[in-house]
Amino acid sequence: ERRRCKLADFEDRDGKIRELESALGSALESVRRAGAKLTQARRKAGAFLAAAVTKELHGLGFLQAGFSVAISAREPDASGCDSVSFHFEPNPGESARELANIASSGEIARVMLAIKGILSAHDPVAVIVFDEIDANIGGDVGRMVGEKMRSLSAQRQVIAITHLSQSAVYGRRHLVVSKSVAGGRTRTGISVADGEGRVSEIARMLGGETLTSVVKRHAKELLNLSC
Repeated sequence: ERRRCKLADFEDRDGKIRELESALGSALESVRRAGAKLTQARRKAGAFLAAAVTKELHGLGFLQAGFSVAISAREPDASGCDSVSFHFEPNPGESARELANIASSGEIARVMLAIKGILSAHDPVAVIVFDEIDANIGGDVGRMVGEKMRSLSAQRQVIAITHLSQSAVYGRRHLVVSKSVAGGRTRTGISVADGEGRVSEIARMLGGETLTSVVKRHAKELLNLSC
């Protein structure tokens, strides 16, 4: 019986191929219909995301920057029929190009912060970690980044690793990470900085190990301004 079935299968091979090709065509058409709906939804969401992120970037020091979501067609796979990429225009008069190819580390950090700010209301993740997101920036932009991270902390637990005093002062809790060598091994320690300890740590970030009265006064002013 098994042999008869196998022989019948071989003899009707052309019919089987036609049947499979028909099923494949139907499945592909179904995928393309579903993909078209997904593309439409992506274009709508992409336009909203682009406008919202651009507005956020203006508040992070990119006063004339632009952000856009590019959607292009490709062969369907498990994620749909589109390739999606983020494009960035840091300065007016320059064409928007793919973010990953043109942005500096400081620019990418701020774009990421803007995107996280927009998506925080929809993202189920309870904790957001920013590892030196304020790298290669300073001054007033550092303050803007600190303010944005504080606003994010209203909905999520935010942990920020930073060496920038203008951002650090906006944290609700300040932990100092230090390294030491004991018994031939390097050890890492973490301590809470509060009160005068926090002032000293912000001052150290501002002026190094020599804590003059001027630097400490500046640290206190930064902390007062961040409240």
